[in-house]
Amino acid sequence: MPADMNDYFNKKKNSSSKSNNQNGFGGNNGGDSKPPMDGPPKFIKDFGNKSGLIYTIIFVIIILFISKPFVIINEGERGIKVTTGKYDPKPLEPGLHFVIPFVQKVILVDSKVRIVNYQSLADVMGRNNGVLNKAPVTVLDKRGLPVSIELTVQYKLNASYASQTVSTWGTNWEDKIINPVVRDIVRNVIGGYEAEKLPVMRNSIAQEIEMKIRENTEGLENQPVILQSVQLRAINLPVEVKKQIERVQLAKQEVERAQQEVEKAKQVAFQRAEKARGDAQALEIEAQGRANAVTIEAKAKAAANKIIAQSLTDDLLKLEQIKIQGKFNDALQTNKDAKIFLTPGGSTPNIWVDMKQDPKTKASIN
Repeated sequence: MPADMNDYFNKKKNSSSKSNNQNGFGGNNGGDSKPPMDGPPKFIKDFGNKSGLIYTIIFVIIILFISKPFVIINEGERGIKVTTGKYDPKPLEPGLHFVIPFVQKVILVDSKVRIVNYQSLADVMGRNNGVLNKAPVTVLDKRGLPVSIELTVQYKLNASYASQTVSTWGTNWEDKIINPVVRDIVRNVIGGYEAEKLPVMRNSIAQEIEMKIRENTEGLENQPVILQSVQLRAINLPVEVKKQIERVQLAKQEVERAQQEVEKAKQVAFQRAEKARGDAQALEIEAQGRANAVTIEAKAKAAANKIIAQSLTDDLLKLEQIKIQGKFNDALQTNKDAKIFLTPGGSTPNIWVDMKQDPKTKASIN
């Protein structure tokens, strides 16, 4: 038991003895008084005997609480163990890890996907839930005109080389790797174009910026950063350039409108020409049809006459002559004064003359 506590109990005992003697409770003043207490209770005596061990335990607990010899690493984080200033090359995975107090410590680094927005929002500058907002990248185009570029970069720490990255670049490795590379690449790429051509070539410019940022970050030793994506958000041009682009666009629209009118007129003229050509072809086809019909009819008649001519044999002619002669004979029986003149060779026609009438007016040809 400590000396101060023993002194306390001794003083308490002497004070109690004196009080009893003064009040007549001593051994000489009466036999009915109670004897004084021999000392402190037993549990207090036991505490005094073990107090050194208890204080030692309490001291150790306090030291452990202050030194915190363990660390809990959450998902999306990695731990870098540092032993007397030396970084362990293998990062600590999520979970519970123990360290030696005052000799080792653990630096926690974020391994989740992080975002940097280069945008024109001055009131949201800084980091919020892994999103870092920075001012847009101001560059000069090929002719020296100022252009403001807004873009978003998504990346994350390469967890496999977290120790090497922190030991080389420090805990603020993002400001030393991402921001300088992005601004330098954007300035170099945009500086090769004229301002008015930037909106037209937006897609190719975005691809060129992402490709060069990826090459620069992945080309660093141990590849400290894994680039996820680079998105070109906006190209802010000077007012004069915007007005010039608007004038050019209006002029192009006027030219396109005039070209459309010309094309429309050409279409109308073409339709009319096609209609006239169609009408002419229809008339030509109709005339050709009529001519073909006449030709066919003439050919048919010629063919018929040819067939008839080929069918007129001597026997057939003689037969026809006999038939006509029979008709003349019948006629003579009716009119005996009639005269018949036969053509030489017996060919038709024969001449019939009625002698009862004036031969000048009553001659007929059969």
